[in-house]
Amino acid sequence: MQNHQFVAYYRVSTLKQGQSGLGLEAQQASVAAYLKGAASGLIGEFTETETGKGANALETRPQLRAALDLCRKHKATLIIAKLDRLARNVHFVTGLLESGCDFVAADMPQANKVMIQIHAVMSEWERDQISSRTKAALAAAKARGVVLGATARANLKRNHEERQQAANAFAGHLSGVVRGFVACGLTQRQMVSELNQLGITAARGGTWSLAQVQRLLKRIEKI
Repeated sequence: MQNHQFVAYYRVSTLKQGQSGLGLEAQQASVAAYLKGAASGLIGEFTETETGKGANALETRPQLRAALDLCRKHKATLIIAKLDRLARNVHFVTGLLESGCDFVAADMPQANKVMIQIHAVMSEWERDQISSRTKAALAAAKARGVVLGATARANLKRNHEERQQAANAFAGHLSGVVRGFVACGLTQRQMVSELNQLGITAARGGTWSLAQVQRLLKRIEKI
């Protein structure tokens, strides 16, 4: 790392955060900790203040484009504090991986391109799940005034079916990752460790346990 050059890219999501510096100092500290004594290898720093949503986020991120141009010019590596600071969009991350520039996330320094894509897939899926849960919560709140009566059993059945569908969808998204673990000969405990190291959250959030991985494996077999 001592002889390698880096270009740092920081991003804050709102104008208010950009003006106040909220989140920016934490990103800078994370990058500095990764570089440690190699600060001389940092040849440029760029800070973006925007939302940057969508697959074509590069079009709305002039600072990121400038950072990538500098990376290409000096064959440097783009460094960011956290992968989710860059994007929660699979197509965007994939496009960045294919841009010809190397990049590293300080919070996932050992991650290769495959791991980064897996993380992006799960981040995007988690974002979509948050949206779905919000809509479901609003619908449930609207229905609170309805007298259940004879429809209670049907409502419970529908709720159970919806939970099963959500669990199957979650297992389906992870099936490729898990099959890759199996192909590599990982034990179930090693799978727990890998999932947690990759930053992939369990179905209900939080870190993975052995029992959760075992249930995931059984569900993948069924679907």
